[in-house]
Amino acid sequence: MEFTIFGIGILTWIVFLPIVGMLIVLLIPNEQKNAMRWTAAAVTGIQLVLAVVLLGLFDREALGINDPGSFQFVEQFEWIIVEAVPWVGKIEIMYFLGIDGLSVLMVLLTALISVIGVISSWTIQEKVKGYFALYLLLVTGMMGVFVALDFFLFFIFWEVMLLPMYFLIGIWGGPRREYAAIKFFVYTFLGGVLMLLVMLALYFSVAYTNDAGDQVHTFNLLHMMNSANFVEGSILYGMDTTWRYVAWIALFISFAIKVPLFPFHTWLPDAHVEAPTPISVILAGVLLKLGTYGMLRIMYPILPDGTVYFMYLMAVLGMISIIYGALCAMAQDDFKKLIAYSSISHMGIVMLGMASLTNQGTVGAVLQMFNHGTITAMLFLIVGVLYDRTHKRGVYDFGGIANQMPKYTGIAMVAMFAALGLPGLSGFVSELFSFLGAFDAFKWITIISVIGIVLTAAYILWTVQRVFLGELDDKHKTLTDLTGREMLMFIPLVIIVIFLGVYPGPAIEFMNASLSHLVEFVNVAGR
Repeated sequence: MEFTIFGIGILTWIVFLPIVGMLIVLLIPNEQKNAMRWTAAAVTGIQLVLAVVLLGLFDREALGINDPGSFQFVEQFEWIIVEAVPWVGKIEIMYFLGIDGLSVLMVLLTALISVIGVISSWTIQEKVKGYFALYLLLVTGMMGVFVALDFFLFFIFWEVMLLPMYFLIGIWGGPRREYAAIKFFVYTFLGGVLMLLVMLALYFSVAYTNDAGDQVHTFNLLHMMNSANFVEGSILYGMDTTWRYVAWIALFISFAIKVPLFPFHTWLPDAHVEAPTPISVILAGVLLKLGTYGMLRIMYPILPDGTVYFMYLMAVLGMISIIYGALCAMAQDDFKKLIAYSSISHMGIVMLGMASLTNQGTVGAVLQMFNHGTITAMLFLIVGVLYDRTHKRGVYDFGGIANQMPKYTGIAMVAMFAALGLPGLSGFVSELFSFLGAFDAFKWITIISVIGIVLTAAYILWTVQRVFLGELDDKHKTLTDLTGREMLMFIPLVIIVIFLGVYPGPAIEFMNASLSHLVEFVNVAGR
């Protein structure tokens, strides 16, 4: 399927429109701060409209994953071609974009959270031009990862995200922003180095026959997913070899850092606590999903033998993340750090569902990726609203807020109980599917993991009691309820959380065919 605007494919517009916005922001005079804000809002708003159009035109029956004919809105042309390099041969790097059931909801999530992040950024007063320029560059990097089908292009977008996020935390963050930004940079950069090494190993291990009959090495992910293209004698040739397992572990660490999965999680609480609210929203809403998406897009279909071999390792690390994240959240008195640790726990559920290699578990995991993005974005916005008014975020600093801010409290309850997994809200459906699939694959690991649900209920209810219930402190009796701008941030997220809690069918239909095909492929090729 093709869809072009002025002769340019819709995916190119979605990915690079923020770059156009960034250039416009840089040309606006420094004193015109509102013009910069409205430019960023307009660009991300158009991006969201295009993402909705994409969703409406999407064929839900197409398989995707490793089936070249099933990817939709494909844009492909030669980008970097170098003829006859000594010892290497012809170098081929393609500009190759496309989406399937795995990526379509992630594109929508990225566009939605990007708009909400801009609305939340309206209160940024210092270095506004630099802030919005970096923000829009970050949006391009995130969106590019979800639509890239060439490993080299995927890696470029992956690394593009690193610098904007480093500066957005390091310049506009809290008191320990430099430490948090450097820690984030070091962890993510290490993961990028591991990914680069595997990418090069795959490049030299994969070659296909082009129309001229020449053997050409390629970064094309679809060629890498076809075992017939592996060069005989290369280090990744065959199945169940030591080097393929080493490559799998390297990629796993690279993506697990981004998730973040225990024990690669320690950068996340620092980054969340020090980042400004809109960047925490982006970080939790989108960036964490890049890790699990990378596993499903690259590790699973290219190294299915490693995925099957290490499925119990993934499940155990997912279990530890669920329980450890929840226990750490219970121990926090900083509202923002509590939510950061809850993200580790909820992303552990994603890992557990993915590790099951069942259709139910994988669908639940990808749906949980989307739901966690919307729910956690709401939670960080909730903290940001209180922090903007009081410059405090300690759980013990409040009490009785429900008496003073009823609209705010109502929205907070939706987010809190969705994070808890209450039936009727979106978090329940995805968690249920993830645990059902996992139980089919590894019963005892799943039974132990379910303890995390009880712990989640404990820290969520504990937080609700201390922040929203009880007597209102005299110093908080002047607090104002949500403004129109703040309601605009919350309403789309509330609608999605309730709608997908009551009727998750449409979201599942988008991903079901692709993920069923992926699970079948991994189980057949990897066993």
